[in-house]
Amino acid sequence: MTPHAPTDTPTPTTLFLSRHGETVWHAENRYAGISDIDLTPLGAEQSEALGSWAADARLDAIVTSPLSRARRTAAPAARTTGLRPAVEAALTEIDFGIAEGRTLTELEASHPHEVEAFRRDPAAHPLPGGEDPEAAATRGATALLRLAATHPGDRILVVAHNTLFRLVLCHLLSIPKTNYRRTLPGLRNCAVTELRVTADQTSLISYNVPT
Repeated sequence: MTPHAPTDTPTPTTLFLSRHGETVWHAENRYAGISDIDLTPLGAEQSEALGSWAADARLDAIVTSPLSRARRTAAPAARTTGLRPAVEAALTEIDFGIAEGRTLTELEASHPHEVEAFRRDPAAHPLPGGEDPEAAATRGATALLRLAATHPGDRILVVAHNTLFRLVLCHLLSIPKTNYRRTLPGLRNCAVTELRVTADQTSLISYNVPT
């Protein structure tokens, strides 16, 4: 009998996705997309908790969005692990257009029809002047898949943003983006979502676990 030739099993990369700490605008429930908003004192504390988690997570790399709230959040993890964070431009938060710096209630007073359409289908009807959610999902997912391809078998902390991560999760897990606000109602600040990624498969291991 001829023995079977061994098959190559792709080595999965483990990605730990973490939303940055609380910001001044998020404390007031204001949209902060591409605006560079600072952390609150609570956000700084949350970042320290993520750093403590990272110390025992056996990380091989840390990657962040270029926005300062993400880089500041990643700083304690860099300190506790000795890793130097890499900045990935494609992980910037989605642009919320005219909603930047405003609450949805404030926006509803001036743009009731647009807000109603957004509530009904946020993927098909982004807020006026904002980035196309499909494009945001594609750029973010492409960045994560590229990380997985260039770091096979590694464990990587990725610090970025709430809406971008939810759109990317929908993209990678075949969840309709129309439902991203309902199916994935929000990521806690500095909580961790674990993915295992190969070239052709993404597995969700845990979601929104507090640190």
